[in-house]
Formats: sequence, structure tokens, C-alpha cells
Amino acid sequence: MKFLVKKEVLVGLTAVVLGLLAGALFMAVTGNNPFTGYFYLFAGGMMNLERLGNTLAMATPLILTGLSVAFAFRTGLFNIGAAGQALIGGLVATAIGLTVGLPKAILLPLILIAAALGGALWAWLPGILKAKFNVHEVVSTIMMNWIAYWLTYYTIPAFFKGSFETESRLISDAASLKTPFLTELFAGSYINMGLFVSLVAVFLVSIVLNRTVLGYRLKAVGYNRFAAEYAGINVNRHIVASMAIAGALAGLGGATLYVGYASSMQIGILPSIGFDGIAVALLASNSPLGVLGSAVFFGILQSGKGFMNAMTKIPPEIGDTIIATIIYFAATSVLIERWFASFTKRKGGKSRV
Repeated sequence: MKFLVKKEVLVGLTAVVLGLLAGALFMAVTGNNPFTGYFYLFAGGMMNLERLGNTLAMATPLILTGLSVAFAFRTGLFNIGAAGQALIGGLVATAIGLTVGLPKAILLPLILIAAALGGALWAWLPGILKAKFNVHEVVSTIMMNWIAYWLTYYTIPAFFKGSFETESRLISDAASLKTPFLTELFAGSYINMGLFVSLVAVFLVSIVLNRTVLGYRLKAVGYNRFAAEYAGINVNRHIVASMAIAGALAGLGGATLYVGYASSMQIGILPSIGFDGIAVALLASNSPLGVLGSAVFFGILQSGKGFMNAMTKIPPEIGDTIIATIIYFAATSVLIERWFASFTKRKGGKSRV
């Protein structure tokens, strides 16, 4: 019986394997044992319930920013602004958490909705610029990243300053996505209810893209906007809608970071989850389910690299290098696909002889 494996899965797994092999080479060159290094790298992310919970907590915002980038990619757009959208989502979530006094059951949905709307608004403007004036979304979203950065930089000290000038006050328990049940279940880790938000988002994005008329129209615009327009689809409206949905997902990612994983918001930092989301989407070949697996894998690497350094003295930068190498191979997926095609062709030719 033959098992058919999707091409995207093979390409993603190949990128991971090649990245891990390159990481092993880096470890060997620096005089370290790759087998020991990888043992502690993966053990650091999964060796007990606390570390597993921290891995899932790190993966949660990556799932949402990865979905944001993947959704835009699937509809023909390049959302490089997930970092800024997540920052605005986190700022809105933090502001509501520090100023609104409501029961947790009411406050948390309000925070999540507001964060999604904040991210959607931050992506809506690049969508308008793309639709109306053909301004490339890569340029406009990068600019919006830095506007979000400086807006946060001045807003937090001015209105929400905590013990230090560079961070906000701590949010209350009512405004936090952390819950005692999950914290105790995973032995005191940072895991929070944002994980369930991200899983619901994976399900909904998959349904929208593959099972709805809206998803069909969005993908049609992405594949060929002129053909879509000829078919009667309002191209401009769908470009704006696609960017807004992508921004909403990134805004949710910011909420799960700043009122889920953390309890305060620091200034002077453009969240790496926005740029790491690009890597997650690339490795996942823009598949919603693939984003889930890819984000968890990156969460393991992020969570385990400090433990690897503590146990073996292998620099944690090796972990970042492994991630970067995997991204490189994922970005060159066309070459990997060609290699698979040529290998299959040669194998088929030999079988006919």
C-alpha cells in the first residue's frame, strides 16, 4: 500500500533535516558534540511538564503571527507588518487591561476583540494603499511597524508607566490570559489560554480559506487579480479584507504575548514574533495546520536553546543559527522541489528498463 505525502510536507521536512545537519556542523566546528547538543536542545523544550508548557507558551503567539503571514501569502500579499500589528494589538490589550475594571469572563473577550481590531486597523491602511494607489504592501507594512514602535514607545511611559520608565504597570489577574488550572497542570509554566485562542484561529482560517466563498475569492485575487476582476470579484475590497484579517490575527498574537506570556509591556522592542511568523509560514508552506506544527517546532528550539547552553556551554546563538538555516532552506523550496522531481523522474525511468 502506498502512502501519498503532500509535496509541501516533504519540502518542509527536508528543510528541517538540512537545517539540523547544518546546525550539527556548526556545533562540530566549534568543538562541541552535536549529539549532546541536540539532546539538551530538545530536552530543554520537552523534558518535563513545565518546559513543555513553556514551549507551548512560546509557540502560541508564533501560531497567530504565522497564520497572519500565511493568510496574506495565500491571498497574494506579503504581510511584513505582523510585528507592528502584534505591537498595536498588545498595546490595546494592555491599555484595556490596565484601565477597565470588569470580571475576567467579560474582560478577556473584550481584550481579545479589541486587540484583533487594533491589528486589523494597522493592516487596513496598507491594504487601502495597495488597493487604491498600488503602493507595495512590503514597503507600507514595514513603515507601519516603525510607527507602531514609536507610538508604543511614547504611550506606555506617558499613560501606563510602571516601576521602570521602560515598562508598563503589571496587569491584573482579571486581565491576564494565565489561569491557575493551566499553570498548575504544567507545573508553574507560562502556558495560558492564548493557546486555545490560537487553535481556534487555526481551525477558522483553514475553514475560511478552503471551505468558504470568501476564501475562494481571496485566493482568486491573489492568484490573478485581473482574472478575478474579469470574473466579477471586487478586487480592491478583497485586498483590503485580506490585509485586515491578517492584521487581526497578528493583533491576537500580540495579546497572547503581552497579556498571556508576559504581564507587562516593555518599550524599545519590536516583537520578534512578527518576523519569526514569516519563518513559521515559510516552513509551513502557508498551510494553517502546517503553521501549527511549525510554530511548535520553533517553540521547542526557542525554549531549549538556553538549556542547551547551560548544560553544554554551546552558545545559544547556535539555536538561532539553526532556525535561520531552516528558514533559508524553506525559502529555497523551489530547488528542493526540483530535486524531488528529478529524483522521481530518474527512479521512474529506471523502473521501466
